[in-house]
Amino acid sequence: MDWLRNRNTLEYLAAWESLNNPNFNYGEFAIIKDKSGLNNFKISVKDWVARTNAIGITAKTGRYGGTYAHTDIAFNFGMWISPVFQLYIVKEYQRLKEIESNQYNLEWNVKRLLTKANYRIHTDAIDKYAIPKLSYSQRKEWVYADEADLLNIVMFGCTAKQW
Repeated sequence: MDWLRNRNTLEYLAAWESLNNPNFNYGEFAIIKDKSGLNNFKISVKDWVARTNAIGITAKTGRYGGTYAHTDIAFNFGMWISPVFQLYIVKEYQRLKEIESNQYNLEWNVKRLLTKANYRIHTDAIDKYAIPKLSYSQRKEWVYADEADLLNIVMFGCTAKQW
């Protein structure tokens, strides 16, 4: 299989193994990588597994034999043999990220609306219960930037500056 002769493939497999296989043999991988790309270089899946302790790809002989790979590696192989498949993978990834983004935006919007509703409850409570207790000159001093301090007075009995 020429795919396994490709240096980029071997580096991809090694990267996958480094993330998923604590027993991966990096020393043997370095030797294999140095020989990759040469005309006389060939390695089978069985040799790759035997020499590097790889777990992401296997080859079996016999009645139910064949080459089996983790889906990450199978996708990499599929993208190597078909540019159209690679484009489908990229488009599907973009579609899924768009859906995920929309879900997060919805969650953010719900939180924003709840905060807006709670803000109204707090400011109405201040208007109804705290402000009438203040004299006219004190009321005049409260401006928009001081609403947080007013909330702190109503809720905790002190301003943030007094903490």
